[in-house]
Amino acid sequence: MINSLGRGLRGGLAAGAVGTAVLNAVTYADMAWRGRDASTMPEDVVDALAGRLGTQVGGARGERANRRTALAALTGTVAGLGVGAVVGTARAAGLRLPPVVGGVVTGALAMAATDGPAHALGVTDVRGWTGQDWVADAVPHLAFGLAAHSTLRLVDPGPAQGSTAVVDEPARASGSLVARSALLGVAAGGRSSLGLAGPALTSGNRLAAVGALAAVGGELYMDKQPQTPSRLSAAGLPARIASGAGGALALAKRDHQRAAVPVVAGAVGALAGSLLGAAWRAGAAEVVPDWQAAVVEDVASLTLAVLASR
Repeated sequence: MINSLGRGLRGGLAAGAVGTAVLNAVTYADMAWRGRDASTMPEDVVDALAGRLGTQVGGARGERANRRTALAALTGTVAGLGVGAVVGTARAAGLRLPPVVGGVVTGALAMAATDGPAHALGVTDVRGWTGQDWVADAVPHLAFGLAAHSTLRLVDPGPAQGSTAVVDEPARASGSLVARSALLGVAAGGRSSLGLAGPALTSGNRLAAVGALAAVGGELYMDKQPQTPSRLSAAGLPARIASGAGGALALAKRDHQRAAVPVVAGAVGALAGSLLGAAWRAGAAEVVPDWQAAVVEDVASLTLAVLASR
């Protein structure tokens, strides 16, 4: 399994590199066709991130501009490679999506990886984007997704058609698995560690269970601290959705069933659980102390995770 994930990671990095090259080509082709200026958002993100870190891009006027351009390009490359690594690892773990679906999902992840931080840092407000803005941003990222996913399929094509080897193919995802994946996602929306901790706690692996308990215990403590950011923040919500999807993938692998539909159910469940949990805490705070509302949510989330993972 570890070797398979390692191959998936390497293939994902290659796919991310190809996707990044295609994205840049499409972007420059659009600039040449329309004669438009280059977007300043990547450089603005660099400035905003430096400001959050209490520093700034140094140098004289020309040097600073060059450094901003270089850092912006580097962050874009890192984002592309990171998305490639994620989808490559997911494919190695058993999440094999059809070509077009996989390309669209990969492109959406790349779009979220670039636009999400820009929105969170206040560089742009995606809620005010026009339809033309969305199209101009979506087309290059869709090209990234299709190119990256096609590269992954070339690197890891799966069982050859007509092969005489006996392959133990995963069964079609059952309704029970999809429902349990959604419930596990809701639990992850309540406590982000539970998406992966639920399957680990019920796996029979003592080391994994101890690690899961430590992660859950740490989150239960941190959830009660006033400085803990909102679960709906730019950092909190994606982590919960990823946890719900990852937990569903673990359940599908354990049950030897196809993972695509359970993973989507887990991600949607995590989004729903995050919204419901935030609404519960806001409403309950008007009646009882916040820590009491948090404990009720702890119990509900743990119960859902155990029931979904058994």
